[in-house]
Amino acid sequence: MNVHLDIADLAQIPGPLHLAIGVFDGLHLGHQAVIHEAKSSAAESGGTAVVVSFDPHPVEVLSPRNAPRLLTAPAHKIRLLHQRFGISHVLVISFNEEFAALTGEEFVEKLVASAPPEGMAKICVGENWQFGKGRSGDLALLQELGEKHGFSVSGAKTVEINGQRVSSTRIREAVSSGDFAIAKELLGRDYTVAGTVIEGKKIGRTIGFPTANIDPHREQLPPTGVYAVTATGSGDGWNGVANLGYRPTVEQGKMRRLLEVHLFGLEHEIYGEELEIQFVEFLRPEMKFGGVEELKAQIARDVESARAVWA
Repeated sequence: MNVHLDIADLAQIPGPLHLAIGVFDGLHLGHQAVIHEAKSSAAESGGTAVVVSFDPHPVEVLSPRNAPRLLTAPAHKIRLLHQRFGISHVLVISFNEEFAALTGEEFVEKLVASAPPEGMAKICVGENWQFGKGRSGDLALLQELGEKHGFSVSGAKTVEINGQRVSSTRIREAVSSGDFAIAKELLGRDYTVAGTVIEGKKIGRTIGFPTANIDPHREQLPPTGVYAVTATGSGDGWNGVANLGYRPTVEQGKMRRLLEVHLFGLEHEIYGEELEIQFVEFLRPEMKFGGVEELKAQIARDVESARAVWA
């Protein structure tokens, strides 16, 4: 996988280039239509398909108070692009105030100027995508600039399911309410959260249920509770049970929501590793217990409930 962090890096990619451009948070079915068009075009006419995305999410810069929880943080998105969609080149543009000041035309001109000698073959976007300062760029501008610079343009039609548009917002709402079936339908895959394993208080191992504490990098989480989960990382995979919540029995009132997973058969340390977690089934709400022994007994029951999911 080749990850490029500067528009000038386009010159290093074998051309002609077929770009799929968008925020692509979640890589849902609508995003996949744009990416598929770039891949198909590159396969048919030669050249390289490149996914162009942005970090941070533009709303984090333009309207920080309205910034959404992510469906796919940058590293998670890149991994999915490579593993699920066969993309070999990704350009992640730093979305800062300087970049936000570019007009739509200036942005496209920078892309064209940075293309390799074989040039720019195609730019693929969603039909309603707007870009550049003041949303000055749209599909019509792209087509105008394509005629000027000799590249073709594709505007993927909006994808609808049951008469409603597929969108990242709808998926966030589904996940936040625990409706994984709807999220899967809109994504075309199971919803997963990716995060880094960080050190915790190691309370779990003292009661016989060691857990991995996950930092989910601002990704959207489902409702608080206990879940049967699967986890993948470093080529390995496990079933397990997860607690997503505030751990009222041991945290003494500290209000910070945590994600911790007990993975069946994991016998080595994985601090610092990236895990991808799928919430398979909700088991029960989070509860406060009278002490550690009550908690231990309930975790044992949770483990049995989770194992029964795969029985």
